[in-house]
Amino acid sequence: MDPADFYTGIVAELYGPLKSFPQGPEPYAAFIRQAGMPALELGCGDGEPLLELRRRGLDVDGVDSSADMLERLRRRADEQGIRATVFHQRMEALNLPRRYRAIFLAGPTFTLLPDDATALAALRGIRAHLAEDGTALVPLFTPAPTPAEQIGRVRTAAAPDGAQLRVSVVAEQRDETARTQTTLLRYERHHGSDSTVEERPWITHWYTRDQFEERATTAGLTATAVTDPDGKPAPADATGLLHFRLQTT
Repeated sequence: MDPADFYTGIVAELYGPLKSFPQGPEPYAAFIRQAGMPALELGCGDGEPLLELRRRGLDVDGVDSSADMLERLRRRADEQGIRATVFHQRMEALNLPRRYRAIFLAGPTFTLLPDDATALAALRGIRAHLAEDGTALVPLFTPAPTPAEQIGRVRTAAAPDGAQLRVSVVAEQRDETARTQTTLLRYERHHGSDSTVEERPWITHWYTRDQFEERATTAGLTATAVTDPDGKPAPADATGLLHFRLQTT
């Protein structure tokens, strides 16, 4: 499967009920107010936090590679009476009608780009769509291996129609040289006698701080700040989730 097509079909349906954690709007609202508008969310998915940012009156567009996730976003926007402009495009192939003072990813979605070449193309796309005084916010992390005791463990949720939704990790492979981790996930939907079961590989690709900054420089961007999620400067040896602020060079 093309990694850009991961969030389609049953995965798009199960994403909301079974997501590991929500993406609150506060850090991104603060970033947009600081960097300026218009703003663009890369990998906006089904609308969290994009719809709440729009509800607050912020001028934010969205882009995502999954038509299924964007359809869910549009349906939620209609239900909530929110106007949202979104584009069905890959992050590494952006071609949008305007430039932005703020471009951001809500969470470390950038790690879903499967290799260095795709990541560099995405950074070049960010550079091409940033206003000259604009800023990009890119959260990154190094994924930890799934603990052995969690392989096979099932998380469940109920769908609005009463169906049982399930997701579990079936297997995992990690390549430290290529900086990739491939997690085989099993998605299930059971409703009476009807069942759908599908397994998909979820690929994450990570960088050291120096590696990411080098690629940003190649794309014409400079890391002006590296912070923790609370906005505090991150030491050079920091691990965990890091927020990179990038500007044009």
